[in-house]
This record gives sequence, C-alpha cells and structure tokens, in this order.
Amino acid sequence: MKEIQAVGVFCSSYEGVDGVYTKAALELGEQLAKRYVTMVYGGGVQGLMGKVANAVMGHGGRVIGFMPHHLKELENPNLTITELHLVDTMHTRKRLMFEHSDAFFVLPGGFGTLDETFELITWRQLALHDKPIVFINVNNYWTPLEELTKNIFKQGFARPEHKKYFKFVKTVPEAFEALFKAPEPTTNEPVAEWV
Repeated sequence: MKEIQAVGVFCSSYEGVDGVYTKAALELGEQLAKRYVTMVYGGGVQGLMGKVANAVMGHGGRVIGFMPHHLKELENPNLTITELHLVDTMHTRKRLMFEHSDAFFVLPGGFGTLDETFELITWRQLALHDKPIVFINVNNYWTPLEELTKNIFKQGFARPEHKKYFKFVKTVPEAFEALFKAPEPTTNEPVAEWV
C-alpha cells in the first residue's frame, strides 16, 4: 500500500441524535492528527464534519477544506482550519477533494454523504482511481447499506471483484487498520487518466 498522507472524510453536517457519533468524530480527528495524516473535507464548521476538523486542528494536525460559494449561506465555513478554499460548484468541490486525498473515510451522514461516497465507488468501478474507501459503521449506522451492497452483488448488479473497492468496519482504529492493510492495485486494473 502506498503511503497515505491525506484522507478525505465524508460525514454529516448534522450532529445526529446519538452522542456516539460525535465521540467517533472526535476520535477520528485525534487519530488523523496523531498519525500526521491531513484531513480533506467539505470545509464546514458544523455537525460531525466540523467536529472531526476541529479535533484534527486541536491536536496539531492539518485540515484542508473545499466549500462552494453558495454553501456559505447554508453552512458556516470553518475559518480555523489550515486551508479553506472557496470553489465555484459542488462538482469542483468533489473533484478537488478527490485529487487531494489518498483514501477516504465515511462516518455516518445523510444524502450528501451517500452522494459523495457512491460517486467515488462508481469512479472506482470505472477505473478512474484505486484509492481505498472505508465506511466506519459507528453504532451499526451503515449496516442497512452493507446489507444492500451484499444484495447488489448477490443479484448480479455488480461484479464480485468490486467487493474489494470499499470496506465496512466498526471502529476508528479498525478503519486505520483497514486503510494501511489495503492491497496494492492489481496490474490488470489500470487506472484511467483523469479528464
């Protein structure tokens, strides 16, 4: 596995109803900082995403955020992070997050989190990248999604080899373990040039 220097983090701009999610967000931020891994995310200050970013900064780490101009009216930008970039569109935000990340962690979140993550999985299927994607299944939040993905494979709507493109784990420590044990890309799976 190549060295992981930056991890894109996808999660909710809401806090959720159970404090266990905030606890996991704070733990993830602390561990990213302690492992000298830069956090890349959407640039907001609220919800789980803000908790992770502020925890990274609070433990001396580095955070890069990308926020579309129009979201400034809906989500407060996090002005305390290492780098905050205001960009033109959501598509630009996702592309820049992708380009600046070596891997991705997915904490609990809603429709935006699913949108960002599934786009990455689709790009992986299309051989646009070979970056690991790890769902952190805090409080069994992602278990219904894990069951759905199993059914997708079972019903033949994805190929068996696509199973290795993402992983579900229960805890933050397991996420790092999965990340650093991720297999090297196979030689028969060339990564396409990004356009």
